[in-house]
Amino acid sequence: MPASSTRPQPDRRRFFQRTGRGWRPRGARYHNRRRVSAIPYPLAVAAVLALGIAAACPAAARTVTDDLGRQLEVPRPPLRIVSLAPGATEMLFAAGAGTQVIATVEYSDEPPAARRVPRIGDVVAIDMERLVLLQPDVVVAWPDGGNAAQRAGIARLAIPVYDQQVGRLSDLAPAVRRLGVLAGTERQAAAAATAIDARLEALRRSFGAGRSAAHPPTVLLQVWNRPIYTVGGRQLLSDALTACGARNVFADLPEPGPVVDIEAVIARNPDIIIAAAPPGEAGAWLEDWKRFPTLTAVSRGRLIAFDDPALSRLGPSVIGATEELCRAIEHVGR
Repeated sequence: MPASSTRPQPDRRRFFQRTGRGWRPRGARYHNRRRVSAIPYPLAVAAVLALGIAAACPAAARTVTDDLGRQLEVPRPPLRIVSLAPGATEMLFAAGAGTQVIATVEYSDEPPAARRVPRIGDVVAIDMERLVLLQPDVVVAWPDGGNAAQRAGIARLAIPVYDQQVGRLSDLAPAVRRLGVLAGTERQAAAAATAIDARLEALRRSFGAGRSAAHPPTVLLQVWNRPIYTVGGRQLLSDALTACGARNVFADLPEPGPVVDIEAVIARNPDIIIAAAPPGEAGAWLEDWKRFPTLTAVSRGRLIAFDDPALSRLGPSVIGATEELCRAIEHVGR
């Protein structure tokens, strides 16, 4: 089998995203989407100047550090925060900064209070005119997602961008603490971070330690089909499998959301196949695998349908979804 059959396509940086038409792979093209109102970046800059934002905004009072180790200057809290990712929104609420979030994007539905925050677009495109009119003190963004051109436009508007990212379950608590520093809610953030760490420790004791460290079951975590998207070893969901006492069969791939082919899956022959699919679609994905009865996962009936969207939200609710995933893996392994 050619080596290229196991290599992910380099332009597909993430595995999938939720849209108004359901979950779709990140990097795919979208047709007939509801257009989001936007204005050209030069006009956006002019709008900022017309509003007097650039002239009237006082000098930033303090320096904070984001999840990528970047330093940025922001005013003293309370802040006017715009969140451009559902996971970032959930993390801000966990850090006690929910009342400072003045706008976010579609599908920022955790916790329930986040559903009342106004939307200015989705992870693909935001309404730049509305962003300008909101006069945010800082934008919290997901560095591996979103619209690169619009991100560059935000930078040209001199709006500070705080990159919020977690690559492992153990990153959740420190990221919440840093958001607490950003928003001036350190006490609430510290309490939330302590609770997150306690839940993770309980999860690992319950599931990770219950399996043989020498022979953990190998898992294909399929997050899209046609083409087959999975997760690489540096993606949070790969870490979730480890917490369950299992091993991502494609953990050696560095890309967060690689595309693999049937031949690559057959060559690695996972013990378990998990279809982390949109609601109602997992069954069809698993039926496709039944065409290959030589696969261990198929011959032993170790096929799991999993449709909890929290698993991919990259916020604190991923812990509960991981616990659910662990139970499913434990069940088929009996």
